[in-house]
Amino acid sequence: MKTNFSMLFYLKKQKNYTSGTTPIYLRITVDGQHAELTANWECEPEKWNSHA
Repeated sequence: MKTNFSMLFYLKKQKNYTSGTTPIYLRITVDGQHAELTANWECEPEKWNSHA
């Protein structure tokens, strides 16, 4: 039995975002079913590197 699994960390900006840090979220996907949760970390969008 083969299972597909992926994890994605991303920044989630609010609609009224102007500046400062934004929360980091984690999306876990297992066989097409996904769940989102906060990582309890924050980062400035200018310093965020999605490829790292």
